[in-house]
Amino acid sequence: MLLRVVLSSLLIAYTTALANTMLRTSVGKLSPSTTCFLLCDVQDRFRSIIHHGDSVVSTSNFLLNVAKTLEIPAIGTEQYPKAFGRTCEDVLNIKASDGTSSTRLTLPIYEKKLFSMMTPEVSSHIQTLSPSPTSFVLFGIEAHVCVQQTCLDLLEQGHDVHVVVDGVSSQSPLDRDVALTRMANSGALLTTAQSVAFMLMGSAEHGSFKTVSKMIVEHGKIQNGFHEAARL
Repeated sequence: MLLRVVLSSLLIAYTTALANTMLRTSVGKLSPSTTCFLLCDVQDRFRSIIHHGDSVVSTSNFLLNVAKTLEIPAIGTEQYPKAFGRTCEDVLNIKASDGTSSTRLTLPIYEKKLFSMMTPEVSSHIQTLSPSPTSFVLFGIEAHVCVQQTCLDLLEQGHDVHVVVDGVSSQSPLDRDVALTRMANSGALLTTAQSVAFMLMGSAEHGSFKTVSKMIVEHGKIQNGFHEAARL
């Protein structure tokens, strides 16, 4: 009996020490080889009713351009497109390097009725990626419903989740704000689109630094409601 108590105490102490070590060492850095971008339900019917909807669209497009340039996998979903329409075309434009033309991004997009993006189809797609992603960059709508439930599912699976605050929103600013707090309190990492791009490159010596830097400059010229609000 005494031995069992001692062993149980040692196991608890070891588990606590291991958890503390993980908390100290897991700081949420992004690496292109183990990252996946998730585009959540940025659809036509939602655009006009979402708080700063145009900013979500432009930021989503910027992030997908970055993912393509850095050869990072990206997956999208559409919530019941029969009622809410397809992914906004502006989201899927991939700009040419000369900035004068664009093509449509070929992106795996899955229809869903589940609020979370983590449907069996999306989960199966993620399992085919090699190496397996351990970090997910999450953006889209709505922050307090589909984005939040996706985030919590991924956290529960042990993944790092980077929620792009200038790329997520809801119809109500309050719902968005509370959702961001809820996700952060649960372990999500709040970040910005520009921060994601720079972290994934890691250095000005990165082979795509000039290309991505130009994207950042061009994206910065587009009015962003979240950035404007932060200046007030």
